[in-house]
Amino acid sequence: MTGRAILIAGPTASGKSALSLELAEKLNGVVVNADSMQLYEELRLVSARPSPDEERRVPHRLYGVLPAATPFSTGAWLRRMAHELSAVWREDELPILVGGTGLYFKALTEGFAELPEIGQADREFARGLAAEAGVDGLRRALIEAGDPEGAAAWSDPQRLARALEVIRATGRPLSAWQTDHQTAPLLEPESCCRIVLAPPRPWLHERIALRADLMLSAEGLAEVEGLLAQELPPDLPAMRAIGVREIGSYLTGQATREQAVHSLTVATRQYAKRQETWFRNQMADWQRIDPSSEIDLSPILDTFR
Repeated sequence: MTGRAILIAGPTASGKSALSLELAEKLNGVVVNADSMQLYEELRLVSARPSPDEERRVPHRLYGVLPAATPFSTGAWLRRMAHELSAVWREDELPILVGGTGLYFKALTEGFAELPEIGQADREFARGLAAEAGVDGLRRALIEAGDPEGAAAWSDPQRLARALEVIRATGRPLSAWQTDHQTAPLLEPESCCRIVLAPPRPWLHERIALRADLMLSAEGLAEVEGLLAQELPPDLPAMRAIGVREIGSYLTGQATREQAVHSLTVATRQYAKRQETWFRNQMADWQRIDPSSEIDLSPILDTFR
């Protein structure tokens, strides 16, 4: 099994966990988390982490392993992933990596550039500009700071803000750091089955609406209430998870339940669209599977049995 793995990416609510569970049961597999929000122990329902019953059916790794107060980077996830992969292969089991964080998968299979620590002032400046001026403002700031290539390369505000943080903190463009500090990939593409779930938009939207309603159940409300009670800095990754702000508004009476469901649905749809754009542009050579109809697993099973 060493070196072999199944990778399952896809937008939120597309059925990744169900597919990984079925494959793990048939292939002596271990489900390993590749989703940045499912790392946090306080966010089981909000992040749609596998349920306790699902976790008992097959081994799961890297789920709920961090307190929400802990910031976590792609580089840190890769280091943990290297350890988890080694442990799974030592037991002659098959790692099945599943999640919606495209950057994790790209770093895993193409290598990753370790970047320097960014000071709080530079991070707050970039994020504040992203909130106030959006993509156009970030691009202008990048050009003024000396990174016109970065300004032209990306349209995602998070990526642009990251590029602005880096050049302000180090004086070097993000692309230069990526070139000079690239690590080798942990997995070789030819040793993996790489899948992106690509459902029809109406089918996905229906599932997103059901998830939004579920997030406002008693369990979801208690989860967010407990997280907010910690009074953590709002810029921590866990505090930016979809559902925290929307459910928080409902808990404080700033929004009705109907308004909260609507906000959750819209935010989740927008996130799913960004994920789909990433997968289409950055993972174009991965196999596309439509989860809205029955999936023929026989080619995968034949390969890994």
